[in-house]
Amino acid sequence: MLDMLAWTVPLAPLVGCLICTILAFRGDRDWAHWPAVMALGLSAVCTLALVFTRSDESGITVIHGYTWIDIGSLRLDIALRLDSLCLTLLTVVTVVSCLVAIYSRDYMRGDPGYARFFAVFSGFVFCMAMLVMANNLLLLYAFWEGVGTCSYLLIGYYYQRPSAARAAVKAFLVNRIADCGFLLGILLLSYAIGQTTVGAGTSIVGRLDFGTIFDASQELFNKYPDLVGWIALLLVVGAIGKSAQFPLHVWLPDAMEGPTPVSALIHAATMVTAGVYLIARMSPLMEYAPNVLIVLAWLGAITSIAAAIMAMFQYDLKRVLAYSTASQLGYLFMALGCVAIPDMMTIAVMAAMFHLFTHAFFKALLFLSAGNVMHAMGDVIDMRFFSGLRKILPKTNILFGIGAAALAGLPPLAAFFSKDTILSLLADASKDTDYGGHFTGLLIVGFITAFLTAIYTSKTYFHTFWGKQVTPPEAGHHPHEATTIMLIPMYCLAVGAIVSGIALGPTGRILDYIATTPGMDALHGEHHEATWVLIASTLIAVAGVGIGFRLSTVSTSHSKQTSSEVGFAIAEFGRNRLYIDTIYQTLIVAPAEWFAKWLGWFDETVVDGLTQLVGQIPGLIGLMLKRMQTGMVSSYAMVTACGIAALALWIATQ
Repeated sequence: MLDMLAWTVPLAPLVGCLICTILAFRGDRDWAHWPAVMALGLSAVCTLALVFTRSDESGITVIHGYTWIDIGSLRLDIALRLDSLCLTLLTVVTVVSCLVAIYSRDYMRGDPGYARFFAVFSGFVFCMAMLVMANNLLLLYAFWEGVGTCSYLLIGYYYQRPSAARAAVKAFLVNRIADCGFLLGILLLSYAIGQTTVGAGTSIVGRLDFGTIFDASQELFNKYPDLVGWIALLLVVGAIGKSAQFPLHVWLPDAMEGPTPVSALIHAATMVTAGVYLIARMSPLMEYAPNVLIVLAWLGAITSIAAAIMAMFQYDLKRVLAYSTASQLGYLFMALGCVAIPDMMTIAVMAAMFHLFTHAFFKALLFLSAGNVMHAMGDVIDMRFFSGLRKILPKTNILFGIGAAALAGLPPLAAFFSKDTILSLLADASKDTDYGGHFTGLLIVGFITAFLTAIYTSKTYFHTFWGKQVTPPEAGHHPHEATTIMLIPMYCLAVGAIVSGIALGPTGRILDYIATTPGMDALHGEHHEATWVLIASTLIAVAGVGIGFRLSTVSTSHSKQTSSEVGFAIAEFGRNRLYIDTIYQTLIVAPAEWFAKWLGWFDETVVDGLTQLVGQIPGLIGLMLKRMQTGMVSSYAMVTACGIAALALWIATQ
């Protein structure tokens, strides 16, 4: 029974993908959503069944499927690994994906690529589910790349638009850069484990089973401490690329070119969570590289505050939410940085997964609410052209308000508990004798980011739904609320945004559940929520909401007016993404383009020139010999006579 439930989780979306692909080739757009929705619903139900079935169990369950490769000593088994950490993220992936798919039924209605959308959507969930459930790091990497490929197809869904095509290529290339580091880390890890007693005699692939990796970690660190650090650093490179952390965060805001349900899927449930999951899954190894974890935490801190500053000054509603995703993911990596502190690994992973869990609900809710706004405004998403929509979209107003309040960290909504768990964790880590100074700085950044988050979130909400009603011409004369089919999954997400925090945080259920994951329970330390952190966080959130409300009353019709209110230079700095993209364009892209053009010239001029010269040599020789072919018999007779005379002379001299 357990085996059947486990395999149904990834295979149901795969079957849905195949059926939708057939429908896409047939041009059937009327029923194409049914295979995807039913498959994802079945996957979500099976995931929840697995969670409740294993609720009283600890340890892992490895379910073998079949042998993919068996050549000599090289053997790769397709096997699933079930434990508390896996099932926590798997619940997010399948449940949120199912709700987004239901929403997409009406949102994508009438689109020429309706069946294609659901085919890639289902394939995306299949790859993500296999990534989470993989029992082997190489198998995880295979589906890691599958997620990247599907994201390319979804971000570039409207491939006719040059901006969408560029965004898809940008996301693909940035992630490939990070994935090169990830793959190199995997290869180094396989080699290093082969030098240990645990890995001796196992195949190159077998060394990468998670159980083998964790069993060999202590010995590996004792023998090759520097190599462990390099391996951890390469894994971090892969993680920050997939989870859009500085300096590889630049692809995420442009990913908004895809349909809004794609934004909800990528930002809430799938792609960007993969990097967090990788570090959490590998934490029994990562704990032996504390300096790398400190670097990871600071990268998360830089991303969180930088993305919050950029979100403050964006006009595009979806782009504001995109930057908020990068910012919130920064919190998760700050939490995972606490794995560097002895006896804090379980609590650090719990804090990261707790915020990931709650974030999925309110972020998906916010993106789908933005989709409702975009749907009603005739695909206009620039907040300078609409405001005061609460009467036009009364239900979306409430739903967006719930999501915004959760993101801002207002009690008693979900993020209040999960974000404060991270802040309390950082406060505890700041007492460490070795790395306390780092975590004190991270705690300060966390509070500043929370303040900025409350400001831009409330500013966005109040401007969009309150104030004077303004709609763009594209909205027509009668803009309307979203359909019931679109609203039902949003209601479910709103419930999650309200109750998931209080149900899992104060009760300690999430900590106790994560602690049953092998490799973590032995390091289960004591942790208590700091009262002063809760009070400070609440005051910061309330103050931020108040400032955001005040800023929302400032006219955004003219950028110069808006900028003058908050400081022209700062506003332009944030609006232009802190000029990070400009720096990349100047220092990396432009030189690379110049070098590519130079290589093109060298290839066409030098390489092709030499090749053509070699090809012309036989022609030149032939041209010289051609002069000897006159076609006159008398000339040939003279040449023959001369040859005979020369031969006779040579014989005579011998």
